[in-house]
Amino acid sequence: MINEFQDRNRFLSNFWLAAVEFEGATYPSVEHAYQAAKTINMELREPFWKKYMTPGEAKRLARTFILRGDWEDIKVDIVRQLVEQKFQIPHLKDKLLATCDQELVEGNWWHDNFWGNCLCSKCQNIKGQNHLGKILMDVRDKL
Repeated sequence: MINEFQDRNRFLSNFWLAAVEFEGATYPSVEHAYQAAKTINMELREPFWKKYMTPGEAKRLARTFILRGDWEDIKVDIVRQLVEQKFQIPHLKDKLLATCDQELVEGNWWHDNFWGNCLCSKCQNIKGQNHLGKILMDVRDKL
């Protein structure tokens, strides 16, 4: 099992720099595109592709947005689409396939039990939904 997307498994993280396209714009990472997708306002999305920012900065900027009305209904599908693109890049595809049949769990310490599984003592009795890990394993299976 891979239970954190750190160190040699960092490439599994949405913060890994790998260009993806979303609705006509190219973003430096899945995280940039995902955060920009939280709004339909193209002017608000522009800094995510035109101005250099880290994935963490993109995440912080998107926290200032009023979420689009359909966000909860579409966010998993958006990440799936972006992750599928990311792992079309040959060297990343090879690395994902090299995880073989290991369970992929986005273990974290920031209480994200939707996309992953928080490992902190506060969340120890909560089983995360691990949507990102499930998406990665589905993409791997399709490859």
